[in-house]
Amino acid sequence: MADALSSFRICDFTGQLAGAGATKWLASFGAEVIRIEDPVRHGRWDILRGTPPFVDARRGINLGGAFNNHNAGKFGITLNLRTGKAKRILEQLIEVSDVVSENFAKGVMERWGFGYERLKAIKPDIVYVSNCGFGHTGPYSDFKTWGPIVQAVSGLTFTSGLPGREPAGWGYSYMDHTGAYYMAMAILLALIHRQRTGEGQWVDLACTESALSLHGPALLDWTVNGRPARREGAPHANRSEWPPMAPHGIYPCQGDDDWVAIACRDQDDWERLCAVVGEDWCSDDAFADFDSRRAAQDSLDDHLGRWTAARGKFDVESLLRDAVVPVAAVMKPEERIDLDASTGAFGLWPTVRHAEMGEVRIDGQPVHFSETDWHIDRGGPCLGEHTELVLTNLLGYSPDEVAGLHEEGVV
Repeated sequence: MADALSSFRICDFTGQLAGAGATKWLASFGAEVIRIEDPVRHGRWDILRGTPPFVDARRGINLGGAFNNHNAGKFGITLNLRTGKAKRILEQLIEVSDVVSENFAKGVMERWGFGYERLKAIKPDIVYVSNCGFGHTGPYSDFKTWGPIVQAVSGLTFTSGLPGREPAGWGYSYMDHTGAYYMAMAILLALIHRQRTGEGQWVDLACTESALSLHGPALLDWTVNGRPARREGAPHANRSEWPPMAPHGIYPCQGDDDWVAIACRDQDDWERLCAVVGEDWCSDDAFADFDSRRAAQDSLDDHLGRWTAARGKFDVESLLRDAVVPVAAVMKPEERIDLDASTGAFGLWPTVRHAEMGEVRIDGQPVHFSETDWHIDRGGPCLGEHTELVLTNLLGYSPDEVAGLHEEGVV
């Protein structure tokens, strides 16, 4: 059976994660994604090329782990678009593609002579999807940005932190990941429209506006009730207000930075928890019912935290799970990836073959289709790895012609 997206070809200029992560999704479901890179700058349109993490002591432009992860399953060619011949090759590739995708700053493709009007002249039904920080219109459109700045400007950073303290943020680029998901959806929606109508179009995606759209309840609370996300009296950390629960939090355990999550939804959960803990404080009148426990959460968390701190997190998890109390050990990456049987069974981290690194594991996709499932067999492309393959098999060049283009610095 053909893969779900095997009928589509994507001429791909995306990089980092906000763009490359989108086309990785499409490649894993069968789309033919052909990355265009610059031979003069050694592929440095994408700053992740050749950067950590590395699988061993080797270093080089083709050995960056993050680049390999975000581009697995794609083909890679180099085109020196400073030359007229390379521009003609790009035109030929666009002619046989369904999508042109990029996440450059505003105006880059236009300056190269490949803005939407030019793309449409080359192929009238082309789908062009651009993904930049502020989109191509509006007062901020000329600004350049990255995921963490998008998070700050959109207000997401503000939502994470304690009252009276500076916003904490997340410690990783949330909107690079989420921006990629939005871009993948945008590409697919435009392709559905083209299948129905025969019309291509330009999809102008603004990553900052994507981030703003994640604020729904917080924006409603502010505009209707005047309540900011971080304020005095707001719940700290992992306590639950909606629906209210107590205890509800992350508690310390024996070991190096080990923790366990525990939640009591109602009186029955509380009584089952107390039956396992069996300490005098469980029968304290201050914790007798939900309202009293909620009013005394600081003291309750202190008692429960001392009980968990004397035990291993998986021991606490086992004890409370047997008692039907909501609980989960807070897992570290190695525990979740290598030691949890459910992760292995789901196939979330497949092993692929990379031309230089050899066999390496990458992120798979957190979804399975019963009929047209994803698969990723090949690592990310080395710089220009598939130039001859694409030019000869797809565009009809001879090996001698490709060799000549290499000598001229065109590819």
